[in-house]
Amino acid sequence: MKTILDILTDKFSTAFEKAGYAAEYGRCVVSNRPDLCEFQCNGAMAAAKAYKKAPIKIAQEVVELLPNDQSFKSVEAIAPGFINVILSERILNSYLNEMAISKKSGFEPKSTDKTAVIDYGGANVAKPLHVGHLRPAIIGESVKRLLAFDGYKTIGDAHLGDWGTPIGLIFTEMQVRNPSLVFFDENYTGEYPAECPVTLKELEEIYPYASAKSKEDEEYRARARQAVFELQSGRRGYRALWERIMDISKADLKKNYGSLNVSFELWYGESDADPYIVPMIEDMKKQGIARISEGALVVDVKEESDNKEMPPCMLLKSDGAVGYDSTDLATIVQRMKDFSPNKIIYVVDKRQGLHFEQVFRAVRKAGIVGDDTELIFLGNGTMNGKDGKPFKTRDGGVLRLEALVQDVRDHVAEKMADRDLSDEEKNEIARKVGLAALKYGDLSNAATKDYIFDIDKFTSFEGNTGPYILYTMVRIKSILEKYSQVTGSDTKEVLSKAATGAYKLTVLDGNDSEKKLKLQIAMFSEAMAQAVAEIAPHKVCSFLFELSNTFNSFYHENKIVAEENEDKRNGFIALICLTLKLLETGIDLLAIEAPEKM
Repeated sequence: MKTILDILTDKFSTAFEKAGYAAEYGRCVVSNRPDLCEFQCNGAMAAAKAYKKAPIKIAQEVVELLPNDQSFKSVEAIAPGFINVILSERILNSYLNEMAISKKSGFEPKSTDKTAVIDYGGANVAKPLHVGHLRPAIIGESVKRLLAFDGYKTIGDAHLGDWGTPIGLIFTEMQVRNPSLVFFDENYTGEYPAECPVTLKELEEIYPYASAKSKEDEEYRARARQAVFELQSGRRGYRALWERIMDISKADLKKNYGSLNVSFELWYGESDADPYIVPMIEDMKKQGIARISEGALVVDVKEESDNKEMPPCMLLKSDGAVGYDSTDLATIVQRMKDFSPNKIIYVVDKRQGLHFEQVFRAVRKAGIVGDDTELIFLGNGTMNGKDGKPFKTRDGGVLRLEALVQDVRDHVAEKMADRDLSDEEKNEIARKVGLAALKYGDLSNAATKDYIFDIDKFTSFEGNTGPYILYTMVRIKSILEKYSQVTGSDTKEVLSKAATGAYKLTVLDGNDSEKKLKLQIAMFSEAMAQAVAEIAPHKVCSFLFELSNTFNSFYHENKIVAEENEDKRNGFIALICLTLKLLETGIDLLAIEAPEKM
């Protein structure tokens, strides 16, 4: 289906051509003066300059040549040259009836032959997820779902930090505490134990201790660097120990990401890119783009147009060690080889912007990525406390993500304590509503912006919040349940019939609240296309909030189940079923689940 704006633009473009002007001037937009009209065509203003003619004259000519197909309730040429449009109920009813039976409610995917890789994890093994991991996880998941909605084959990669300094520090401290472990015996030739010699809880204590110690003890730090070098070089015992640690870490990470309704197609780590590093560096040497600088091997990425410092991309440190630059470069080599993606999107902290600019320039310079592949850095802002600083625990520590999720869930549960529901129902509702509060509170902000975490605001059942959107959906389900009882059917049957066009919008004398709801529904494809084009989940949130608001105004001003006119009542049922369908689609794009009751 075409969008409603495309349909209007086609009509106006044809009229402009008939009047002797270029069709491009027929573009229509949503009115910025909803008190005057619903849509506008402002092309006459631009055409006036090209054709040296008064814009109001052009506008009047175009209005006269518009088709008399009952699409418009009114079309007016207004000085100095605007064309104001109010749609007829007839075209809206027809458009919404078609949306109701469309698989994606009228949205047409435009990227069915494309592939996108989304890098949105970045967790380090042997370390628990903390609040800093929240934004990349939930923004990345929504971006993946948005692109899939547009037809992309999407591949989410956790891209674990499993190959660098943290592992070296863990190995070093484990050896200090338990030097007799067989994993540290260089002469051992037998099978290594299948079980990890430490628990996840022990690892969570070991790493911060080792990290703090390394900052004060140079010899200890050097041992950790050597451990990393030997792991990457293939030392047998270190590889076996690393595998055991990876197993228990991945299991915990999958559980915690799963609690956020976040999943990955790939659980690759930095280690998976390791086999590509040496061949990549050798190729860069052959191309003559790698050079020695202060003992390190680098690629210059500075361009003449740069007006700020742009350091070279480092392939090898002065001691021969591999750093993040090479790992990320090699990861792109791997992704291009395995998937040939049209887009690679990095959803990471915006403070890593310089690093990724260096990496993107280096892979372009080396010919690893061609012009037909987009490299996109979607840097996210931070979640801050009410003091405007990055969110911390009361004692100033980093809050575990698991604890944050539980805090929000408990806050919702307190609000629902007096509801007449079983404990099991309350727990399940608190889980879904709490997660919606947390995720929507984040996603309703542009990804690049910092925002204040306000648990009272986020869990409110009023305003631009996740619980408000879910409450609207539950309200619609309640109406449908009452309708089902009156008609002797069930809610699923009603929804199923609505999806096949059994309920139609036919009445042409709807009130203002009904018209506004129809118009909001009609803008679904336009809103989703914009969200996809801008890779902007917050655009989805904006649409859901506006749709919920217009529905609730409609609900308060109309009797739905009690409506006696059968045609009108069928239209109401069609309208609320379509509203629910769009809300369900929208929250799924945000990876939010809706409860049946609230």
